[in-house]
Amino acid sequence: MSLEYGLVVNGPAYGSQASRKAFQFAEAVLAQGHSIKKVFFYQEGVLNASSLILPANDEVDITKQWQELAQRHDIELETCVAAALRRGVIGEDEASQHQLKQHNLAVGFQQAGLGGLATALLKFDRVVQF
Repeated sequence: MSLEYGLVVNGPAYGSQASRKAFQFAEAVLAQGHSIKKVFFYQEGVLNASSLILPANDEVDITKQWQELAQRHDIELETCVAAALRRGVIGEDEASQHQLKQHNLAVGFQQAGLGGLATALLKFDRVVQF
């Protein structure tokens, strides 16, 4: 039986293992034939969505890994817009709305309200938080 998963990532791209563990879990779930419909980045997890993260050449680029995984498997990557704005992760729409000259939300990520998380909790067979 194939299950639909949603993931919630609360840990940042670096300085915590939460995002890396979530990514490894996602790969394992997909390898077993299940699907992941949404990864919701919340609290410090929104830092995974910054296009300004530049890891050293010998380090894992977790943001890029999320982007590639999402593209290959049609997974939505959403950040909590309020948490993202507080941490300086700004989408194009929010930059325009607040009259900012720049934005830094990485390609493939969207900003959403907590309704996106609530939907995941109700819609998917399993929701796993990291």
